[in-house]
Amino acid sequence: MRLGTRLALGLGALALVVFAIVGTSLTMYMRDYLSAQLDDQLGLAQVAQSKSIAQNGTLQGKKYYHWYYAVYDVSHGTPVLRKPEESSDLPADIAPLTSVAKAQIAAGTEVLRTKDLTGEGEYRLRGCEVEPGVVLVSGAPTDSIGNTVRQLVTVQVVAFGLALLALVVFGRRLLRHGLEPLSDMAHTAHGIASHNLTESAARLPLRAAKRGGGPEVEELRTAFNTMLEHIDHSLAVRAEAEQRLRRFVADASHELRTPLMSVRGYADLFQYAAANEPGERDRHLARLRAEAARMGILLDDLLLLARLDAAEVETPLRLEDTDLTELVREAADAFRAAHADHPLTVTAGPDPVPLRLDPVRIRQVLDNLLTNAAVHTPTGTPVSVTVAVTAGSASVSVTDHGPGIPAGDRARVFDRFYRVDKARSRDRGGSGLGLSVARALVEAHGGTIGLGESPTAGTVFTLTLPRNPAAARTAG
Repeated sequence: MRLGTRLALGLGALALVVFAIVGTSLTMYMRDYLSAQLDDQLGLAQVAQSKSIAQNGTLQGKKYYHWYYAVYDVSHGTPVLRKPEESSDLPADIAPLTSVAKAQIAAGTEVLRTKDLTGEGEYRLRGCEVEPGVVLVSGAPTDSIGNTVRQLVTVQVVAFGLALLALVVFGRRLLRHGLEPLSDMAHTAHGIASHNLTESAARLPLRAAKRGGGPEVEELRTAFNTMLEHIDHSLAVRAEAEQRLRRFVADASHELRTPLMSVRGYADLFQYAAANEPGERDRHLARLRAEAARMGILLDDLLLLARLDAAEVETPLRLEDTDLTELVREAADAFRAAHADHPLTVTAGPDPVPLRLDPVRIRQVLDNLLTNAAVHTPTGTPVSVTVAVTAGSASVSVTDHGPGIPAGDRARVFDRFYRVDKARSRDRGGSGLGLSVARALVEAHGGTIGLGESPTAGTVFTLTLPRNPAAARTAG
């Protein structure tokens, strides 16, 4: 059975229990009330009848239809029945009335009993002392109480049965209407199951849109849609990662293929020169070494990126206490020696900036940023380095006043093998791994590196490192 039907039936079963309790309580209350009314009626009748017995010795005058009356002499401790005025005053079975008279003698006060008179049915008997030595026992039939109670039970069964039927039928409709959002979620889930999620561009456009059902169902619907949003986002991230991986493999293959082709070509030339042009042999051998060195640098960068991606297994960092300002000055001196045609300005405070970092790797990042500023700007372009310190971090900004980076390329400058120059020539740059390695190294230290904007400068790269040694150790 569906959930709405089961809930409706459960609600009906609960209502049936409630109706049974209410009906039983009402029936018992009505029976007790009618019995009390009959007892009061017996008492009031015996008060009036006692005067007639005291005056005449027997019961005379007005009597109730189908009631029984018995007068007993009890002066000797044993009830002796007096002759009634009419034979119809006594039932055929007198024993129950005599037993009530005996109980009254023993109790010394009025006695009430419910007895079954043979051939007459159930009677309510009351015995009281009329005068000393005389006891009156009156009996009233209880069939009217039974009839009233049976009618009440019949009315209750019919009314409660109709109410129960209406509750189940209309309750089921209401529950089905309230649970429609759950059915909508089920249809959405079936629709998602029919999608092919193995494709790279797989997305989940379906959502559970039907509202209603109360706060709980709304909460479930919101959680369901949030889960779908998360899955959709994860699929998009996976597709993007697969696309980056394909691009990375293609670029890496191209970058490795080029020096390998050069090595093979110079090897053939070296073989030819060794046999025919001995004077050219050394030049070809130098080119072989240069191409091998360039391929080695490329492989080192790829290995470093792989180790940084798997930092939880093996970290390439060796942290130690280092003065960041001194490290920047060393990088600046090396830049001036290698690129004298680019004036360099260093702005740093006189106080040291101690940090917990790997000086070799951070120096590699600084050298990469400075080299990029020299390679991608015209001769004579000024370059500046600024060291700034805040309460929780230290930052180094490398700024050049060159042509800058086009707006369409700024978002991808840190991608692996990405070069602003779309041509694959290397006359103005390397393999396109420098900034990727720099970002990976800075993030491994718990810091950040980004491309900023300046109205007066062409390109601004800013790297920020935490000053908390514990954070640096955790990042490492």
